[in-house]
Amino acid sequence: MQKTALITGITGQDGSYLAEFLLEKDYKVFGMVRRSSTENFERIALIRDRVKLIQADLLDQMSLISIIAESQPDEIYNLAAQSFVPTSWTKPVLTAQFTALGVTRMLEAMRLTKPDARFYQASSSEMFGKVAETPQTENTPFHPRSPYGVAKVYGHFITVNYRESYDLYACSGILFNHESPRRGREFVTRKVTDGVARIKLGLADEIRLGNLDAKRDWGYAEDYVRMMWMMLQQDQPDDYVICSGKTHSVEELVQIAFDHVGLNWKDYVKIDQRFVRPAEVDLLIGDAAKAKEKLGWVPQVSFKQMIEMMIDNDLKIVQEEIDAGIRAGG
Repeated sequence: MQKTALITGITGQDGSYLAEFLLEKDYKVFGMVRRSSTENFERIALIRDRVKLIQADLLDQMSLISIIAESQPDEIYNLAAQSFVPTSWTKPVLTAQFTALGVTRMLEAMRLTKPDARFYQASSSEMFGKVAETPQTENTPFHPRSPYGVAKVYGHFITVNYRESYDLYACSGILFNHESPRRGREFVTRKVTDGVARIKLGLADEIRLGNLDAKRDWGYAEDYVRMMWMMLQQDQPDDYVICSGKTHSVEELVQIAFDHVGLNWKDYVKIDQRFVRPAEVDLLIGDAAKAKEKLGWVPQVSFKQMIEMMIDNDLKIVQEEIDAGIRAGG
């Protein structure tokens, strides 16, 4: 029998990859979108005619009840959030409304409307923040260092609370940083790969960055969305850390990117204090032993492969921009 999935945040990086993955598994896919003039459907352009988009908003409880009643999902993937960490300092209350309370509204809508559905919450390694131990596991205490991280901790624990209080199938994936060619340009990985492409093709002469020493555990988004689905196929709901288990600095990211196009990064990268966070998370590295043991999950794309894939894609995009400009001008 065909399963039905509801994805909030379907137009984002993870949502678009997850929708494609579920369609390949013959799911009927519903996607939640906000009523917004700025909604960007670029990432789901290739599958737009194969998914059903419904308008709802994490700030509006009744709209979430309606969307679950209409879609009757077997699985709910809650990926929508205010997900850019620097924005959480300038918009801390809005971040809390979407990223924390939005999870409660979603869980409450499921409890009232479709309590037999299975619920996935997108938790984040930013919850660890000022880390108590290295590497971080499912049992590492949280010490978030941004309003975003704090909101994610709330979303994580309210998911646990609904699971234990109402016997719902609800689980969280504590995902470490994961990137892809579909990453937004505001994130440091894409900022670098887009910047390198523009420098290589003569449209820019520098990239301005903050803390080059910050280290992250970066993985590939398609590997990680596969894991979201695997979590909801288990007999019992549980929480899992999803990560590569390897750490890389921003400087290493920059070096791989410039090396791939044959340039020396030191000639183009400028340090700009505007991009240094008020409270920095210096080192995040996870241990996905539980996911590997219980679910048999193995990431397939390496950090270097991922950055080179992103560079190649950005070179293509920037070249198309140049060609379109030449055509328009000529």
